[in-house]
Amino acid sequence: MQKVILVLAFLIPGVLHAQAPVSKLGSGSLEERLNQLERVMDARNAAQMALLDQMSQLQDEVAELRGKTEEHAYQIEQILQRQREIYQEIDRRLASQPAAQSQPAQVNTTAVDTSSSTNYSADLSENEAYEQAIQLVLRDKRYDAAVPAFESFIEKYPNSTYVPNAHYWLGQLLFAESKYDQAKGHFATVVSDFPDSNKRGDCLLKLGIIAQQQDDKAKARELYNQVISEYADSTEAGLARKRLDNL
Repeated sequence: MQKVILVLAFLIPGVLHAQAPVSKLGSGSLEERLNQLERVMDARNAAQMALLDQMSQLQDEVAELRGKTEEHAYQIEQILQRQREIYQEIDRRLASQPAAQSQPAQVNTTAVDTSSSTNYSADLSENEAYEQAIQLVLRDKRYDAAVPAFESFIEKYPNSTYVPNAHYWLGQLLFAESKYDQAKGHFATVVSDFPDSNKRGDCLLKLGIIAQQQDDKAKARELYNQVISEYADSTEAGLARKRLDNL
């Protein structure tokens, strides 16, 4: 009875101002009417809680969809970037062919040595091996075959200028298969052993995503902040900021 009186004391001002007809609560004693009023309020509170739960669920679904959209956009950007790199490499090779054919063999060797100072190897078989592995990913979509191709390349050409990129692509392929521990090893190799690699920022971001997937939020937060600190104006930094906001 004390509970009923307290509820009534809390609700009486609103009830009086609303001027609701008492007849809507039914007939009977004052206690019966108060019980009816309490049941009405309980039902209203339950309905409000159900609506809040639905809103929370919808917000979670929207956040998940936004994360997937950002991830897909990032993957597309990475593919487009690699295609641009391949086109640039082809243009360089085509541009160097006429000069090489018009020079004596000794001069041709010097031209090849000069090309070794760029990001591309002077060893044709090395270039072909790397290009074949890349084409398994970008052109043929044979991801299962690309993994052993890159592994074989690293084993055969451990000092190649393409090694950091080979580790990066291995990490990407294994990450796509949710083989996070294996992918982490390749991404970490790029981060620690190849500080000048243009793939290092993406590898740091991927290490953060793997840590988040493995429920290591502290490590994920540390890696995302490292991406932002070291690559402040990059696409990877923008994605790291968004992931930090949702962490």
